[in-house]
Amino acid sequence: MTNEAIPDLMAFDDAGLDEAFGGLERRARVEATFISNVADVEKFRLEWLGRKQGRLNEVSSRWLKAAPPEAKKALGLRFNALKEFVEGLLDAALGGGPSDSALKAEAIDITLPGSRRLTGAEHPITRTMNEIVAVFAALGYSVGVGPEVETDFYNFESMNFPHGHPARDTQDTLVVAGQERRPVRDRLLLRTHTSPVQMRTMELVPPPVRIVIPGKVHRNDAADATHSPIFHQVEGLCVDHNIAFSDLKGTLDHAMKALFGSAVKTRFFPSFFPFTEPSADVQISCIFCGGKGCRKCKQSGWIELLGCGMVDPAVFAFAAEKQPAYDARQISGFAFGMGVERIAMMKYGISEIGQFFAGDMRFLGQFA
Repeated sequence: MTNEAIPDLMAFDDAGLDEAFGGLERRARVEATFISNVADVEKFRLEWLGRKQGRLNEVSSRWLKAAPPEAKKALGLRFNALKEFVEGLLDAALGGGPSDSALKAEAIDITLPGSRRLTGAEHPITRTMNEIVAVFAALGYSVGVGPEVETDFYNFESMNFPHGHPARDTQDTLVVAGQERRPVRDRLLLRTHTSPVQMRTMELVPPPVRIVIPGKVHRNDAADATHSPIFHQVEGLCVDHNIAFSDLKGTLDHAMKALFGSAVKTRFFPSFFPFTEPSADVQISCIFCGGKGCRKCKQSGWIELLGCGMVDPAVFAFAAEKQPAYDARQISGFAFGMGVERIAMMKYGISEIGQFFAGDMRFLGQFA
């Protein structure tokens, strides 16, 4: 290879530039064919890309500086193309390895400050729901899930809320429009509780059944400090032979102690739910004052937390239409349900339910 001098550029029009740069490309291609070892690679690099005596440096100093202003742009474009062509020849001679310019373009400045990736955390509702589910999972309960858009049959009728029953008024919900021609039991609505999953499970699985059902529910309620038209529930169902009310009391007493501490006491009061008989409301001793009486428990020492009861035989009758094993004369069971937001508000000292859904990072950041 010979290091011939770069001739002066006599014409700066397109034809003259094409001929001049084309000649340099042909020369570089020919010289690259003589590369056979590492020493040849380095010699080629210095002859063409060397900072002091490289041919491209000479082209820059002689051609670019001598070019009239109107020709500098066209000459600069051809110069960059020639440089890329030479670097490509060098890359090929190196066996496809990156050139110095390529390495420089990809270099990372390790002196720059690193980018901080924020660590996420569970939403307080998700965290509380998982804590509740974990308590019952430890007792052998599996997790059941179902659709949020339900039929009237699964949400109401199969849960012993017949059409026109006054108990439906307490669970007024949002109904999908344009279903007037459908039978009432097939009309779609947003579920008011996760109880439909109980019926769907019993239709698929014969007893014994032990499931806990977390999920979102909807009711046509006005929003205030303690109520929201969207909230979350965890319900449970236990069905087997010889299940008694004492089993229900023992299960819920254990669950409340697991959630709020071993010092918590529970008590049951008669209540009414269409799908259980007998039914009960469950209260726990106030976790804020230890049962002595305070503003949060209205000086009573007790806080009402959930509802429960023994499964009504009418509910088993609906399940028996697809699973005859749910014969109320042979099996029994209990069910319970609790609001996740209410428990989360107690555990974390939150007074406004709307904060859970506002998306305010200042509020949510407290739980990270």
